Amino acid sequence: MRRIVFLAALLLLAGGALLPARAQMEVRAIRAGHLVDPESGRALANQTIVIERDPQTNRSRIVSVGPNVAIPQGAEVIDLSDQWVLPGLVDAHDHLAITYKEEPESWYYYYTIISDSTPLRAIQAMSTGFQKLASGFTIVRDLGNNGLYADTAHRQAVEMGWVPGPTMINSGIIIGGFGGQLYETPEMEATVYPEYLNADTNDEIVKAIRRNIHYGAKVIKVCVDCQAYPYTQEQLELFVSESANAGRKVSGHVQTVEGALRAARAGLWSLDHDNALTPEVHKLMAEKGIFRAGTETPKADWSRVGDREWERRLAGLKDAYEQGVPLVFSTDADYYIPGFNRGELSIEFLNTWKAAGIPNADILRALTVNGYRISETTETRGLIKEGLAADIIAASSNPLDDIMALRDVTFVMKDGKVFKKDGVVAPLDFFHNGPVYGWRKR
Repeated sequence: MRRIVFLAALLLLAGGALLPARAQMEVRAIRAGHLVDPESGRALANQTIVIERDPQTNRSRIVSVGPNVAIPQGAEVIDLSDQWVLPGLVDAHDHLAITYKEEPESWYYYYTIISDSTPLRAIQAMSTGFQKLASGFTIVRDLGNNGLYADTAHRQAVEMGWVPGPTMINSGIIIGGFGGQLYETPEMEATVYPEYLNADTNDEIVKAIRRNIHYGAKVIKVCVDCQAYPYTQEQLELFVSESANAGRKVSGHVQTVEGALRAARAGLWSLDHDNALTPEVHKLMAEKGIFRAGTETPKADWSRVGDREWERRLAGLKDAYEQGVPLVFSTDADYYIPGFNRGELSIEFLNTWKAAGIPNADILRALTVNGYRISETTETRGLIKEGLAADIIAASSNPLDDIMALRDVTFVMKDGKVFKKDGVVAPLDFFHNGPVYGWRKR
């Protein structure tokens, strides 16, 4: 003990000379030929963005943005003068740790939850996040189906700089009435866990919410009406109040019109999936400012969306837009499609929005501005503004003219680190600088 005290005294007397020197702030400047502002729906020519990044904390800050910004001496200059520069994209509903193995669609889900361990699924989530980031998604709401909290492990690894990936807003285990979304046999009731937490009474609901928050959930996900015994409005109000007690919002998986109406009346933060979202539900959502994460699968050879389903989907999205429901881009793209990685597959969902006649500028707002709002990141990251983190992407053509320009994201910066440049993913920034060491809260 005396030796430890003596050594500590020596360090103090040396003024910290024996401690590692603090890494210098990194400074970068982006020359943006066209800077797209999703809030106004305009693009400004010849803008400069100056960014500082602290390697020790793994945090970045946009210092200045404008047409006549001086580039600090010694700053690294990134030339995007022939590109359309914009803030990072948000997928407001996905599942990163569900398999994309090349297996029959009806089996992929069950293969994952039965045969794959949580550590394997955490690695898969990292791989999926890597692919999403390469397509420009700098924030993802990961809403369940992650085994025993692989989503929390993935989020922590990203936050500590161990792996590149989007900012994760994770839900932990989906909470639902007995059985979750599964239809089990009495001999195998345990199959539902850990994909779902059974919570049927008020006490069980409170315990399930607290358990998820304790293990790192940033949002609470509830199966509103996945079984024949849906949650009542009073129970859904309990979800909202108990989650709010810990500063969390509630995302609701809805399957029936009555369930969606109950969820909207209870004040859930978002209603997810579009099957139950009728004009009546949209009216209530618009009045209460509830986000619509519709997960609108496009009509394509690989999607198996029939003509009737497609027309219903387009009509629903158009109605929500016309009624002023807060729209966010969401995919649920948790499956393998030959020819696409998970990021590329997510971008294909924009075809639904185009077919519904949503203007490009409003699609981009759903992908960005509303995405930051639903993710509750507007105070720290999102838009390319002074004081916010540097999550910046670029495309070779203007997404305000054609939103499908986002198929060709050529540049991705996350937290001031370059992940993709000139169309090539080379995340050397993430590994050359090393991870952030130290304990982080869940």
